[in-house]
Amino acid sequence: MGIAASEFEDAYEDVEAEEDVEKICCTILTEPIRGLEFRDPICVRPETVVRDATTAMNDARVGCVLVTEDNRLVGILTERDILKKLVGQLDLDGPVGEIMTPDPETVGIDDGIAYALNKMHIGGYRHIPVLDRQGRPVGVVSMRDVVRFIVSLFPAAVLNVPPEPGLAARGLHGG
Repeated sequence: MGIAASEFEDAYEDVEAEEDVEKICCTILTEPIRGLEFRDPICVRPETVVRDATTAMNDARVGCVLVTEDNRLVGILTERDILKKLVGQLDLDGPVGEIMTPDPETVGIDDGIAYALNKMHIGGYRHIPVLDRQGRPVGVVSMRDVVRFIVSLFPAAVLNVPPEPGLAARGLHGG
C-alpha cells in the first residue's frame, strides 16, 4: 500500500527543508566576504569631533564609522560607543579618538562569511571592518549585510512570507 498524499508532502517538505539548510550552510562556509554587498566605509580621523562623525553616520544611514590614520585602521566608532560613553556627558565636540574602540577586530576581504559571523558572534559585534590585503579598510560588514545575503539565497521563500504570522503558508511554496 502506498503512502497518502499528505504523508508524501510531509516527507517532501522535510527533504526540502534539509536541502535548504545544507545550501545555507555550504554557502556561508565557502563564500568569501567579497560576496556580501557591504558598503564602502565611512572613515574619519581620531581628531574628528563626535558631532561630525555622528552626522556622517546619520547621513550615510550606517551604524559605525572607521577611524583611520594614513589609510590604516586605528579604531571604530559605533552607535553603541556613542550611547555607552557619551550618555550623561553629551560632549559631541570632543574628538572621536577619545570614545572609539581602538584596534577593532577585522576580517580580510577574502576571509569566509562564516569566519566573520564567528568573530561577530563571539565578540558581540554588529559591525566588523573589512581590510584589503594591504591592511586598508575597504568596507564594513554588518549583521544587516549577512541577513540580506541569506535572504538572497531563498528570495521566494523569505520574501513571500505572509504579513501576519497567523496567515503562514503550510508549505514552502504556499498552500
